[in-house]
Amino acid sequence: MSAWLIALRAIVGREFLRFVHQRERFLSALVRPLVWLLIFAAGFRAALGVSIIPPYQTYITYETYIVPGLCAMILLFNGMQSSLSLVYDREMGSMRLLLTSPLPRWWLLFCRLIGSSAISVLQACAFLAIAAAFDITMPLWGYVAALPALFLAGIMLGALGLVLSSFVKQLENFAGVMNFVIFPMFFLSSALYPLWKMRESSDLLYDICSFNPFTYAVELIRFALYLEWNGLALAVVTGATVLFSLLALWGYDPARGLMKRKG
Repeated sequence: MSAWLIALRAIVGREFLRFVHQRERFLSALVRPLVWLLIFAAGFRAALGVSIIPPYQTYITYETYIVPGLCAMILLFNGMQSSLSLVYDREMGSMRLLLTSPLPRWWLLFCRLIGSSAISVLQACAFLAIAAAFDITMPLWGYVAALPALFLAGIMLGALGLVLSSFVKQLENFAGVMNFVIFPMFFLSSALYPLWKMRESSDLLYDICSFNPFTYAVELIRFALYLEWNGLALAVVTGATVLFSLLALWGYDPARGLMKRKG
């Protein structure tokens, strides 16, 4: 086995081991969207009607509408938590040891992204299974079609987390960064309300939501769950993934990036 594959197996395996030993992380990742699905959605159902919009062919309940957004929420939180562990690794010195490997830095960061995204997808699948148990179901083949969409969205959000972690000097500062990123990204998207509903309230909010790459991650998952194609969402998520990955590489480059300033 080549050194590249050994590194991939080791880094992904380390991520899985860390996840297995942190059962609370798995439970918290499920509890958060379930609270939205089973409690908040029940309250909003009467107040927020959802008309027939693509990819839906008929009227749907509000619980059905927010399921793709809650899957993306799991990816978003897990991507940020994975970045939090990067800051921890850097403080402990293991991150610095990893980056001194003779393998290219981009490959090491990519392996890290693969591991964290695979865990995110597992958590999203567990959430979809629980939602199905509460009779909130999608087309059967939609679950299969959604896997690549979930993985690509997980890579994009994980890459964003890498960029943010390169800015953070200490573990204590990361909570503030998360609050400035996670909640605005989630609420200013189509995760909880359709964009046309947002436009009725404010054109400015609609424009911000349309500029938010998280909106397109949600729509990519939503369309995939209903076996529909959304080329715009795929293009934006792919473009954002490339952009965030390049920024993360720059941030973790000791010669040019922010790591240089941190010493």
